[in-house]
Parts: sequence; structure tokens; C-alpha cells
Amino acid sequence: MKNYINGQWVASLGTQTVEVINPATEEVLAHSPLGTPEDVNKAVLAAKEAFLTWRKVPAVDRVQHLFKLKALLEENFEELVKLCTQEHGKTLVESRGDVRRGIQMVETACGIPTLMMGQSFEDIAAGIDCQSIRQPMGVFAAITPFNFPAMVPFWFWPFAVASGNTFVLKPSERVPLSQLKIFELIEKAGFPKGVMNLVLGGKDVVNAICSHPDVKGVSFVGSTPVAKHVYQTASSHGKRVQALGGAKNFMVVLPDAVMDSTVRTCLESIVGCAGQRCLAGSVILSVGNAFDEVKERIVRAASDMVVGDGSNPATQMGPLISKAAVERVKGLIQSAVDEGAQLLLDGRKTHSKGFYLHPTVISGVKPHMRIAKEEVFGPVVCLAQVKSLDEALQWINSSQYANTASLFTSSGAAARQFSYEAAPAMLGLNIGVPAPMAFFSFGGAKESFFGDVKAHGSASMYFFTDSKVTISRWNKNSNIW
Repeated sequence: MKNYINGQWVASLGTQTVEVINPATEEVLAHSPLGTPEDVNKAVLAAKEAFLTWRKVPAVDRVQHLFKLKALLEENFEELVKLCTQEHGKTLVESRGDVRRGIQMVETACGIPTLMMGQSFEDIAAGIDCQSIRQPMGVFAAITPFNFPAMVPFWFWPFAVASGNTFVLKPSERVPLSQLKIFELIEKAGFPKGVMNLVLGGKDVVNAICSHPDVKGVSFVGSTPVAKHVYQTASSHGKRVQALGGAKNFMVVLPDAVMDSTVRTCLESIVGCAGQRCLAGSVILSVGNAFDEVKERIVRAASDMVVGDGSNPATQMGPLISKAAVERVKGLIQSAVDEGAQLLLDGRKTHSKGFYLHPTVISGVKPHMRIAKEEVFGPVVCLAQVKSLDEALQWINSSQYANTASLFTSSGAAARQFSYEAAPAMLGLNIGVPAPMAFFSFGGAKESFFGDVKAHGSASMYFFTDSKVTISRWNKNSNIW
């Protein structure tokens, strides 16, 4: 496995590697190199050099490469889906969603001539006009997670390069295969040398990106502790940073909710991708007499889930990413039992091969419990009963995280109160996974987001470009006129 730097596939300078493992079978798929700061330096210098000419290419011409890439991604769609399932473990249906949402980012970035437009106003004073334009800044970088191998890098780089910047990407060392294939397609789409660069690696590469003097901004998605580290390190080196961290997402069910669709949606939110997504539901707060019905239905539905290899079309939920992840989630389950919660469905079953954890349902969850406060990142349904929507909102707003929250109801008044008062930055009304489309911004609040500008959509222009204002006055020359 090689890096992609300055339009060439080159060997990493790192001497150590990490195994890329199929979590469904424990098969070793590849050995990914752990790159060095010098690998990063080579990529950044190539991107810096390429920026000098790339920024001068008209936006309408820059996006032609994205149009070509969009077509190539469509042609190779199923191959990317299979790679995503193979290295991550998610089902084929989930991988198709992963790849499709990535393609949608490319589609949206093709509209950069409109997104990047500035403003102008004449006669701000007598005979004086003002113009504001947006300009690219240089080299940007992204550090992306394992849970969406294909999609998450597309949150950033298409918008960055379409607006005239150049880019360095470090994908998760656990799931590099999807990005290696995508970079083959990037090369085929004809992007000039140095515009797009790929560096494989771990912590050393992350720190080198965050501290490199020629990197203008860093985008990150991952756990809150690492998001804090990236934010503090990169910002202390004078960079723009958008660091998306962890989550604890609550779902509130009112008695007037449509129970069939509500329970189905809540369960899918929690166990989809084996719970390994930052928008996954975690704690279901059932208000009043909604609790008993939700509990009965959720246990029955979770018990029927088909767990297995994601490459099997019959599978409804795949494995977790690693054995360590399974053990961590098992520990959280046990902590809930030790703290007095009731284990209604125990998913801690063993398989001969693979990193599996079956859907688990825990009832009687209280705000002080670890499992009510920490991000689980696994298929664990936490059930709690509250007296009112006000109590549910108090619980939600007391969390250190504020990524998403959802309300299930038929009441417009309740929906308005929820939208107005809930702290998370992305809310769902009868929606279990409130993931904004590519043309809206994405990002949480509190400990779920570090920075000022959210990801993708029109917000990306505020991150990847700088504004320049020109104020002008032109006096008539009497000798000419």
C-alpha cells in the first residue's frame, strides 16, 4: 500500500505497518504503513506548489474534474460498496448509503461557481463602491475516521479543491482500502499533480499535519479526546480547524407518536452500522405511558435482528470494527448492570470468527450511569422513562455532548418546543438519524464540535476560503473626459 503524492504512487517512509482486518472474518486484508512526518512534508510541499497554478484555474474548469469523478464513482459504485463492507463490516445496504452520500458531496461541490460568489454594492458612499470576493487560501488537510470509509473524506476535499485549494488526506489506518480505490479514480479524473494527495499513517502523521507551517486548515472527524487534541494542536499553530467529536444522542418518544414506525426507526438508528456512527441514537426517553409499549416492541424487534457478515444480503447488522471495540462495549453493558439497570436482551454472544456483538437492550437507565453519559458506539439500546417533555429536554441539555437528538410525536407544539429548546445542533422530528444532506451544514455543539465553521454545504465556503473586500473610488480625469 502506497501514498499518493504529487500525482504518483510512492512508498511510505514508515517502517511499521498496521493490519487491515475484515471484522466479519478476521481475515487480514492488507498491511497499511504508518507514515512519518517526512511523508506529510512531501505531500504538503507538493500541494503547496500545485496551489500556485490550481488557484488560477477558473472555477468552471476546476469542477470539470469533479464531474468526471462523479461519473467514475458511479461506474465503480458496487466495487466501492464491497470494499467498504469488507474493511468495515457494515452491511451492503449500509455501504451503498456510505458511498452514495459521498457522491452527493461531489455533486454539490460541482456548484462551487455559485457557492463561491461574492457580494457587491455601489454607492456605499457618494461615488464609492464596495466588492467582497472569496479566495482560496492554500493547502488544507483532513483526518478521517473508520466508521464511514468512503463518505467522510468527501465532506471536505471536494469543496476545498473546487474553491481553488489543494489537499492532503489521511484516512483511518483501519480502513484505507476504499480511499485507495477512490484515489485511483481521482487520478483517472485528471486532477493536476499535487492537487490531491494521500498519506497513510497514524498518530505521527496526524501531529505532523496539525503542526506543518504550510497547512492552512485541518478538518477532523473522530472521538472527542482526539478532536480536542487536533483542535488545540492545529489552532495553536495558527490553523483553521473544524474538529467533529463524539456524541450521546437521545431520542424522545411521546405517547402520541406512531409506535410502529417510531420503534422501527429508533432501533435502526441505534443498531445501524452496528451503532458505529456519530449520529446513532443511544438513549430512548419515553414519556409517561409510552414507556411500556416502546419497551415491549423494542425488545421483540431487537431479538429478531439477523447478525452476521455484512457481505451476506440477508444480514441486517454486521460486526464491530475490532475485538477491542467489542470488549469496550461489553464493559459498558456490564457497568450498567452493576449500577442497577435491567438487562432485557443480552447481546454478548460469541462467534467462532469475527468481532460481533448482538443488539442489547437495557432498561431502567438513569442519568448518573456511565452508559447514560458515555458514547457507546455499539448496538446497545438504553431505555429510560421520564414524566414529561420538559424532563427529557433537561436530560438532553445536561449532556456534555450535543450532536443530535430526535423527537417522535404527532404534536406540532411539542415539536416546536423541542426544536427551540434542545441544545444539539442537528435535530430530528420523527427522524432517527438526522443527517443533513450535502447542501446543508453538518456538525454538533458542546463537546461534539470544536471550531467555528461546520462541515460541507454552503458553510464550507467560510472554512475553505477567505473574504477580501475592495473599496473603490474612481475620479474623472478632466484631460480625458
